[in-house]
Parts: sequence; structure tokens; C-alpha cells
Amino acid sequence: MDIQQIETDLSNKLSKKRFIHTLGVVESAIYLAKKYGANVEDARLAAMLHDCAKELPLLEMQDLVADLSCDVDMLHSGALLHGLAGMVLANTHYGITNREILEAIRVHTTGKVGMSKLDKVIFLADYIEPNRNFPGVNDIRAAAEQSLDAGVLCGFDMTIRHLIDSNDTIYPLTIISRNDLIQHMKKGGA
Repeated sequence: MDIQQIETDLSNKLSKKRFIHTLGVVESAIYLAKKYGANVEDARLAAMLHDCAKELPLLEMQDLVADLSCDVDMLHSGALLHGLAGMVLANTHYGITNREILEAIRVHTTGKVGMSKLDKVIFLADYIEPNRNFPGVNDIRAAAEQSLDAGVLCGFDMTIRHLIDSNDTIYPLTIISRNDLIQHMKKGGA
């Protein structure tokens, strides 16, 4: 499928709100890719597909990832699992074979150690897309203008604060990913 066919398919499968969000992520991903030197077409495609599994029932997500290894925390949370399920769906249903695109879809909610530029673009675009309106979003947008890493770090920090304030669990990989990013920045990363 080409990007136009994917967009049409998603417009029929996602809720209106989710599809509008997706288009906003595409817009932000293109902007960030141009600003920070990532592949624009890869960013467009990864952004278009980043939430392709988000609205699937948890059992369907679990079926999609049944042949993959993932930890128990992720397996029982649609909020965490939809990235991995989306990676599988992007490959099996939409025919995406580019590993960088698939990986950016997979890690767009949790991050990972050693995030690529594309991973960071999709992770950050998901936060700052124009339709997002939550306390602190403008802080993330401002950080994103300073540097890609500053924006991603601000996104991690905002998520962790929100989870603490909500008395919710924090997925360990998010903390590990944040710590890895800080080490990268201390070594002179962007």
C-alpha cells in the first residue's frame, strides 16, 4: 500500500478523534524530521501508522504479538502494547518492511535505549501534534524547538510526573530510556 491508500484505510478504521490525532502527528513528524535531519518520508509513514493498533481490543493486540517476546506489564496494557501491535500490523497488513519505520512505531510510547533520530521524531510528534491540549504541552513544544533530545526528555519527564501524580505504575523501560537519553545528552548528543 502507498501512503494515500494507508491514509484512506486508517480513516475508515480509526475513530474520527484518533484519525485527526494521527494527521496531527504526521504534520508534526514532518516538521521535526525536516528540522532535525531525519528521513521525511519515513517519518510521514511511521507517523501515519503509529496508532494503527491503538483502538483494537486488548485480546486482538495480544494475538498480534503472540509470536513475539514482551514482558507481562506490556502484555496486559493496551496503552503500552499498541506500539508493538502496531509494528506487527504495519508489517503484516500494510506491507511495511523498513525496520527503522517499524521500530519507531514499536517504541513511540515507551522509548528505548539508543533511540534513533526517527524514533525520537515519532515519540515527540505524538506529544506535540497541534491537536494536543494538556497541561505542559507547550513546555514540550518549546523544548522541541531547542533540540530533539530536549523535547524527548521533556516528554519523558511529563509522562513520569503524570504517572506519579496519578498514583499509577511507571513502565521500567520508560525510566531506562530516559536515563539513557540523559547519558547521551551529557556526552554531547543533540
